[in-house]
Amino acid sequence: MVTPVFLTADIEFAWRHHAAGHDLDGMYQRSIEPAGVGLAFQLETLRRHELKVCFFVDPMPALLFGLDPIRRIVDAILEAEQEVQLHLHPNWAGARADDAGAHYGRFQLHEYDFAEQSALIAGATDLLAAAGAPAPIAFRAGNYGADDNTLGVLAAHGFTYDSSHNGAQASRTSRLSLPPRRISPVAGTVIEVPVTVIEDSPGSLRTFQLCALSSNEASDALDHAAAAGHAAVTIVSHGFELANRAGTRANMVHVRRFEALCSLLDDRRDDLPTVHFKDRPSLRLDADDAPLGPDMLRTRWRQAEQLWSNWVAERVA
Repeated sequence: MVTPVFLTADIEFAWRHHAAGHDLDGMYQRSIEPAGVGLAFQLETLRRHELKVCFFVDPMPALLFGLDPIRRIVDAILEAEQEVQLHLHPNWAGARADDAGAHYGRFQLHEYDFAEQSALIAGATDLLAAAGAPAPIAFRAGNYGADDNTLGVLAAHGFTYDSSHNGAQASRTSRLSLPPRRISPVAGTVIEVPVTVIEDSPGSLRTFQLCALSSNEASDALDHAAAAGHAAVTIVSHGFELANRAGTRANMVHVRRFEALCSLLDDRRDDLPTVHFKDRPSLRLDADDAPLGPDMLRTRWRQAEQLWSNWVAERVA
């Protein structure tokens, strides 16, 4: 049985760089093209492995800095024959260009009512289209901060998919009324495609994200999904995730994870093919797929790797 893989990357200006007072060029370099391992590097690696990736692009900083930086992002992704879908961090709606983050809107989409969410999503869709992207059919809320209102808004605006449910963030930012362990696509007003999680210790869920799982954990999670015939796997990364948080040097732990994941998906394309949302792949809905269970040795190895990443790879150049 084939299990489609949604390999996704959220492409956004990291708020921390705005709050640090960097100008537009500084934010672009640190958020989108940091340390030579940003969007261009990732697109080339994906091209080499012939993988499909959905880039969820947040156009909201255009409200402060104009469309040119968003258009530059969209053009690069489309030129690489990858897809652009909509991402949205609503705090940018209340921000100002030159105040180092002193002003901002509410950070989580679920903090807005239905009408406010509708205005935000409609406006962001228009910005993305003005930057040259095709009309989006898939959405992910910034910080996974959607709620049930969000799904109604998306349906009203013609979206087909949402990918905001993240059981590892349930009750904190991710507020959709789905069980935390729900990882298979769910039928509804739009099709919910949850982010995949694993159980890294009994009762504790961890996001299938590049900076969150070791290569061994990612490999085991994919093996588990393929062996169990899961309806889908959804993996998350960010454009800035292969660099340190300052965006000044490559985090080689994360770079190696990214390259290993691309190689693995290249090798497993027959049973774990990467897909675009625009392909509208056939999905089994409402399957009762279970996350990969805990393995203490696997978790301890990742924790040791994370210590190295935090102590060495995260140093500011």
